[in-house]
Amino acid sequence: MARKKKSEPLESAWILTYSDMVTNLLCFFVLLYSFASIDAAKFKSVSMSMSRAFGGGENGVFDSSDNGSMPMEGSPEYAGTENEKMYKQVLKYMQDNNMEAKVQIRQESRGVVIELKENVLFESGRADLIPESIPILKKVAELLNKFPNDVVVEGHTDNLPISSGYYQSNWELSTDRAVKVVRHFTDTEKLEGKRFTAVGCGEYKPIDTNDTNEGRKNNRRVNILIVTPDKESGNK
Repeated sequence: MARKKKSEPLESAWILTYSDMVTNLLCFFVLLYSFASIDAAKFKSVSMSMSRAFGGGENGVFDSSDNGSMPMEGSPEYAGTENEKMYKQVLKYMQDNNMEAKVQIRQESRGVVIELKENVLFESGRADLIPESIPILKKVAELLNKFPNDVVVEGHTDNLPISSGYYQSNWELSTDRAVKVVRHFTDTEKLEGKRFTAVGCGEYKPIDTNDTNEGRKNNRRVNILIVTPDKESGNK
């Protein structure tokens, strides 16, 4: 009688190899996906679905409650943040009040900066507000009153040594200018003093070269920073 042939195994070896390859590819694409700038909620949903597909739990491929650092300015995620909304409000206010020639507005990671050049507020080498600055500061105070945010007022100078005898260095000059602006907001415009911080930066945070008259002129300025609230800590 002819001997019966042995039956073939139900699962061939190639199936296991193929399965390992597919798993490795999926892990590779998940890693690529995690490195991209994506919406955290969508990523969590995708990772949970993939985890369930592989027999995992509900925590997903990556379980993290941290949404990452603040979105880069100009990225899609940056639009719609508190910083962006505040910037648009400040810009519209300045346009509506025809203040674009007097102030410059920009965004930073810290918040929205209202920049006023030295000649808008002070005489050279001095920290007494000139009369022409009062209507401008009044408008800025009305704007600041629309926000509950903290405000940092920064004085900046160029790198030329102080020639007058009253101030010994640019530190004193820049600090006194910041304080004078803050006192105008609190004493004259009656804004809450606890919201304000006055900072003297001297010559050490230039935005232009100090090798030309025009560059030094740009560096002599006062920045009014409307601070973006820290949602995680609850600080404003």
